[in-house]
Amino acid sequence: MGGEWPDGWTRMPLADAGKWLSGGTPSTANSKYWGGDIPWISAASLKEFRIAHSDRQVTPLGASNGSRLVSKGTVLFVVRGMSLKSEFRIGVTEREVAFGQDCKAIIPADGIDPHFLAHAVQVRTPEILAMVEETSHGTGRLDTERLQELEIGVPPLAEQRRIVAVHAVVERRISALERVRAKLKVAEEALSAEAFTKAGLLWPVTRLENIAAVAAGVTLGSEPVGDGTLELPYLRVANVLDGRIDTADVKKVRILRSQYERYALRKGDLLLTEGGDLDKLGRGAVWDGRIAQCLHQNHVFRVRCGEKMSPDFLALYTSSDAGRAYFQRVGKQTTNLASINSTQVKQMPVPLPPLAEQENLLGPIGSARSRLAALDRQVSKLRVVQQGVMEGLLSGEGTSLAT
Repeated sequence: MGGEWPDGWTRMPLADAGKWLSGGTPSTANSKYWGGDIPWISAASLKEFRIAHSDRQVTPLGASNGSRLVSKGTVLFVVRGMSLKSEFRIGVTEREVAFGQDCKAIIPADGIDPHFLAHAVQVRTPEILAMVEETSHGTGRLDTERLQELEIGVPPLAEQRRIVAVHAVVERRISALERVRAKLKVAEEALSAEAFTKAGLLWPVTRLENIAAVAAGVTLGSEPVGDGTLELPYLRVANVLDGRIDTADVKKVRILRSQYERYALRKGDLLLTEGGDLDKLGRGAVWDGRIAQCLHQNHVFRVRCGEKMSPDFLALYTSSDAGRAYFQRVGKQTTNLASINSTQVKQMPVPLPPLAEQENLLGPIGSARSRLAALDRQVSKLRVVQQGVMEGLLSGEGTSLAT
């Protein structure tokens, strides 16, 4: 995006789009700073575009001692954290909030709608992620000076608001589908819980490494060149969601041809994430083979089951309360980051009922998951449409769509 903007639009570096602010963390040793009614937004809690809630809250005293308060209509985005390795989180505040040092804020300049500004930045996610550097702790860091140089096109305010309205129309449809999905997910989780409480105590238990092969994937960085190499799609943490694989945005990596079998996925492989946010630890789904010759990144473990274990049953267990409890117990945890290693995955204790019993338990759960998968496909298609429309509108092309 960029190039020539339509008449009436202003070319503007992000540095000039508003007032930039940094956040901070009040001392956790002072009880007078925490437990108030002001949401404190961090890299871990900034998960929604409309920012109004957080699992941690500060008092006015805490906000004025180490953090920073911003009002409704402020653009917030993550500049440091594990999530930056796969996604760029940005949103607009819907109330007064405080925020931490892992985020930056922009108070939009006069004549710039905050939602338009957030969308104009969000649509440039591929470019922004390309700016992310890895710190010594393994987390991502976004150089804000480089980000400030990114140029956007700013139309008159009325047109900004029409563009925001187009986005909102698609977002409402997506939200309606996601509400239906949430209800189905609750039903599916209830069926899953029942499956393990009914007969789980009667099943033998074994270590995962006894019934499956666990492997890490391709490490990104210096890629080979020349003859004897292949450029192939690969799945990263952002593609492996809780109970499903999202292939709306799949990257490619070049490897040696001799490494293909080591990193290749097969239909039926269970994929588990190495870490990130605590709630993502060990999340996973079974690969359905929808992309031929697909690889996986090193932050995604591939679990290939043997003859005694159904991958769908194993996925059901790893996502159960017992499975999640194991990952959270053994995972290495810091303030905003949790991770597991391959040894911990291999040593995971798993129930081992007969295959026939595994399949019987999966029947009703499979039906629920099929409906969930259909909804996921609809949402993914709408996201692709939404991205394409917004790229066109925010570049000044197809502005008639916003009228």
